[in-house]
Amino acid sequence: METMPREELRKLQLERLQNTVSRVYDNVPYERAKFDAAGVSPADIKSLDDLRRLPFTTKDDLRENYPCDLFAVPRRDVVRIHASSGTTGKPTVVGYTRHDMDVWSELIARLAVAAGVVPEDTAQISFGYGLFTGAFGLHQGLERIGVAVIPMSSGNSEKQLMIMQDFEPTVLVATPSYAIYLGEMVRKAGIRDKLKLRIGLFGGEGCTEGMRRKIEEDLGIFATDNYGMSELIGPGVSGECSHRCGLHVAEDHFFAEIIDPETCETLPYGEVGELVITSLTKEALPIIRYRTRDIASLNPEPCACGRTHVRMSRVTGRSDDMLIIKGVNVFPSQIESVLMEITEIGPHYQLVLRREGFLDTLEVNVELIDGSVLEQYSKLIGIQEGIRKRLHSVLGLDTKVNLVEPDTIERSQGKAKRVIDLRNA
Repeated sequence: METMPREELRKLQLERLQNTVSRVYDNVPYERAKFDAAGVSPADIKSLDDLRRLPFTTKDDLRENYPCDLFAVPRRDVVRIHASSGTTGKPTVVGYTRHDMDVWSELIARLAVAAGVVPEDTAQISFGYGLFTGAFGLHQGLERIGVAVIPMSSGNSEKQLMIMQDFEPTVLVATPSYAIYLGEMVRKAGIRDKLKLRIGLFGGEGCTEGMRRKIEEDLGIFATDNYGMSELIGPGVSGECSHRCGLHVAEDHFFAEIIDPETCETLPYGEVGELVITSLTKEALPIIRYRTRDIASLNPEPCACGRTHVRMSRVTGRSDDMLIIKGVNVFPSQIESVLMEITEIGPHYQLVLRREGFLDTLEVNVELIDGSVLEQYSKLIGIQEGIRKRLHSVLGLDTKVNLVEPDTIERSQGKAKRVIDLRNA
């Protein structure tokens, strides 16, 4: 399936798309009303190009139908329920049939094997277990391969290191920010040579190349990215192979588009825009044209590994977390890419937004690796100015840079909170 010729793959996608659209229209009243308002019906989907005639789905649609009104199957057919954290309102709830669970395990098995995982591996999962899809998704997919799983969950970092040494896991599953934190602890404890880790399967948040290098340096592993979100299935939508030249989208189960986030027009391959995903095989919660808000691009060329499915770039930002400072569009990932190249500072940072009069300002707080620099005024100023100038060249914007002592910025055991918005405080 992963090496299917693209012409055959597109035929399969169309067949599965038509089935999904019909199932949604017949079984989800809310979606049927949206289709009718857009003047489109399942009979109108005669080619993959017709997909763009269908209305988008957003996170607001899921919240409006909380908890389960978008389910396309009776509740008796649902065997698993997950949900987002709900930190900004009602959580988005997702359900799975037995078939959905089987597909989910298969997709995780694919991305893990593509990254180099083998049945003889042992995996330490440092995602939090609960309504969050990440831990359970990776858990069941790795077990499908035959990997021994240590369900460590997140937190209790000292015990994480103890387990790494005593149980000798070879695969680490975590968010990139937590992997950086664990790597920092490993480096300070001087125990890297006591670990058997060789592969990292990281997801749940963006990971720049600088973050990846830092993780690999401190933990001595080969770090790979994977992508997904609970609304679609959880992790498993796409993942890197060992060539790390893009994340292979599981196109037999998902149809990916790139749109202009402002005009909503579909963009051609290679163009950067907002990623939109349609699920092709999900039974409990089939999603049509879900606006992920993630900024990426798509490459349809076959990979050197032999897989033919389209590859998505790393997510470079989000259309809804873009910061507008003095009229300049700024993505946190742009700032991170600059900071990761500066040797005197660590990987932990915070972006603080304030409002002075009628203007928004941006402050960048970063940790020094050597705290004694705070007592060397000329060197301190030199580092600050160097960072400020490099940020200006990338952003076209002046920023205030604050250098702080090591270990003073709050660490994250899950997704890192990078932006502190005080503009309405």
